[in-house]
Amino acid sequence: MKIAVLTGAGISAESGLKTFRDSNGLWEGHDVMSVASPQGFANDPALVLDFYNQRRRQLLEVKPNAAHKALARLEENHEVTIITQNVDDLHERAGSTQVIHLHGELLKVRSTFDEELILDWKTDLNLGDFCEHNHQLRPHIVWFGEAVPLIEVAAKLVEEADIVIIVGTSMQVYPAAGLIQYAREDARCYFVDPNPSIQSNSQITVFAENASTGVAKVIEAIENIN
Repeated sequence: MKIAVLTGAGISAESGLKTFRDSNGLWEGHDVMSVASPQGFANDPALVLDFYNQRRRQLLEVKPNAAHKALARLEENHEVTIITQNVDDLHERAGSTQVIHLHGELLKVRSTFDEELILDWKTDLNLGDFCEHNHQLRPHIVWFGEAVPLIEVAAKLVEEADIVIIVGTSMQVYPAAGLIQYAREDARCYFVDPNPSIQSNSQITVFAENASTGVAKVIEAIENIN
């Protein structure tokens, strides 16, 4: 079966990564727009680079959890694509081979001159780190106000899926939130979140629990499908 898995911050939180932002709109004490927008980068590039350097260092200290690993094992019997809003590489480290990062990747940087010039990057990124065209490098992150280039690819994958699994995301932030609308009427959908924004119905089965336990139950349900 073709399975599309939509993941958000909740799945990585169990590995120790802090979620995107708290209820008052701050991210590590910063206004989100000051560290996650083109305007913020233009106003104070050093602040933005330091912010992502801290995120990058933290990412390199954590490991995939049971939910990441369970989703990777699904590939043994099914055609699985992970569509994640997360910028970490925990799905890849767990063994998933088809991962689409809607919001970019923390362990990559790109040129401010040529956005197609993308480099792997695991150390701090500082002012004065230039691309081959002598322009400053920036985090390879989709900031507020920027287009989400892979959203159409993701929508097609959801449309083609026999099963859609949603893990650790409120599905309230667009455009990613709109992806579930592309699921076929006959597709089976599963939603795992400790505080789900929806209830189970004829098409969606909700598991109101953390990713590690909820994903295990989803996989058990999938394997019991006749």
